[in-house]
Amino acid sequence: MKVNALDHVNIITEDLQGTARFFVEIFGLDVRDGPEPLSPEHVQWLYDENGRAIFHINSKQMTQAFQRETQSGLTTGAIHHVALDCSDHRAFIGKLEAHDIDYRLNDIPSIDLKQLFFNEPNGVLLELNFRGE
Repeated sequence: MKVNALDHVNIITEDLQGTARFFVEIFGLDVRDGPEPLSPEHVQWLYDENGRAIFHINSKQMTQAFQRETQSGLTTGAIHHVALDCSDHRAFIGKLEAHDIDYRLNDIPSIDLKQLFFNEPNGVLLELNFRGE
């Protein structure tokens, strides 16, 4: 058995439309309704250009398959951050600045890696990794 890739990240939110809009504007993802029987009023999935669901955005009102309490904010339980493999860090910096989003750039020349860290609207810390840029 092996891990092939990150499948998706599920975010529970009080603001379904605003959270989905954030990921569309920042990452250029395609927002779609979740599959039946999930209700579009409570679930939006965000897809990359290859048709892979990257983020599942659920409203707090949706019944979860695995029910547990969640809270937006600076803490996310045992999850510290979600890391995504990305490209074109300069374009991402431009988007973040255009949306007035605070970020931190971490440059690791020894492995030719640049990282951008910032929070999405519910307080989930995102790490974007740019290799070879």
